[in-house]
Amino acid sequence: MKNKIIISVVIPYFKKKLFFKETIKSIINQSYKNFEIILIYDDMNQNQLSFVKSILKKFKNKKILVNKKNLGPGNSRNKGILESKGDYIAFCDADDVWKKNKLLNQLNFMKKKRINFSHTNYSIINKYSKIIGKFRIKKKIDYHNLLKSCDIGLSTVMVSKKILLKNKFCDLKTKEDYELWLRLSKKNKFLLGLKRNFSSWRKVENSLSSSLAQKLLDSFRLYYYYEKYNILISVFYVIRLTYFALLKKIKIYFLKD
Repeated sequence: MKNKIIISVVIPYFKKKLFFKETIKSIINQSYKNFEIILIYDDMNQNQLSFVKSILKKFKNKKILVNKKNLGPGNSRNKGILESKGDYIAFCDADDVWKKNKLLNQLNFMKKKRINFSHTNYSIINKYSKIIGKFRIKKKIDYHNLLKSCDIGLSTVMVSKKILLKNKFCDLKTKEDYELWLRLSKKNKFLLGLKRNFSSWRKVENSLSSSLAQKLLDSFRLYYYYEKYNILISVFYVIRLTYFALLKKIKIYFLKD
């Protein structure tokens, strides 16, 4: 291929049949062509596996990994990273959507800035793919800023593979990406963002990520078990994170037009 740098697109799959075709179409249509798709099928019930294979049938540069048991999104991504051959890893959830120039622009941005991690602005879409909000990131974010609010969208992230081989996703049901971003921000003075919109995050009701109780529980676990704060500080940080999440939600929907 003309481009030497390979990007591996890692996608965990769990019951996303309604939106998967649109997701894959947005990835396959990327203007940057030197990439592979690593899909991790994470559902013990394999009744959607043939559907997944049919959608990816015509795309040659792919791997479909089938988990023997449900590993969750974090551990599934870890498995995909180990099986990848890319120089960079780009993450996409199986119901999110990319613009066609995402990989090209983000790779050029990272090469120009000589950085190993980047993320971008993103839109929020509903189940009908209608934009219902937008989120604009800061150019730079450090650990203390990130500790207050997770302002990094998973499906906007691209990371050097060598970094991820040393820093894996944790075992939380939700917030597993947030924990990793916090860990990486400790090892860098700040994380850089590209203030352009190349991704759409799909907000779907009744998903694991939409469960408030699960989010609160995992937020506490993140601060207490992974960040090693005491119980009182961890509870305070959970309350603060919830407060900033509400502010962010208000801000997002004011930017939908």
